[in-house]
Amino acid sequence: MKNTCPLCENSGIAFFKDEFFECVNCKGIFRNPQSYPDQNSEKSRYEEHNNDVCDPGYQKFVSPITSFVMKNFKAEDSGLDYGCGPGPVVAKVLTDKNYNIKLFDPFFKNDVDLLKEKYSYIVCCEVIEHFHQPKKEFRKLKEMLKNDGKLICMTHIYTPDIPFDNWYYKNDQTHVFIYQKETIEFIKECFKFSSVMVDKKLVVFSS
Repeated sequence: MKNTCPLCENSGIAFFKDEFFECVNCKGIFRNPQSYPDQNSEKSRYEEHNNDVCDPGYQKFVSPITSFVMKNFKAEDSGLDYGCGPGPVVAKVLTDKNYNIKLFDPFFKNDVDLLKEKYSYIVCCEVIEHFHQPKKEFRKLKEMLKNDGKLICMTHIYTPDIPFDNWYYKNDQTHVFIYQKETIEFIKECFKFSSVMVDKKLVVFSS
């Protein structure tokens, strides 16, 4: 059904017109699946980003993730840039510092063998809002982490003081699942992460 939350499978209530629902349980805000982009449209949208991995502005944008990795992990620790897209700037910054990070993306780097490995850290930079099946994705990501590993995400978390009707973040048709602070806490509990840290757009789950 269109109003069933894809994260926790509870009911959603109308949140914004007939376009978005809010889960009564985890407070995830999810787009009406009838308006999900198809795979070709989704890939085309990502290709439009056309980000230059050498652009200092782009590197600064992802710096919450890259700085966290460099402060908390050694260069030889195994990392995965999950959902790296056509311009994997996080991996570019880290590999320039001799970090060992691999690339996966279902559209651009679809090496499924990488999903069978274990990692010290996994980064998802502006990725989790694109998850059509967040329950499946978070379960998979948790399973790929080593003990004491970290899932490092960046996304814009919705708070009630944001006027949703004017919010730019919802206007991207590929943004199908939006998180609130309650949603983040639900993910921590549901997938048995030991802790979660939220700092503005940076969200770090610890295995």
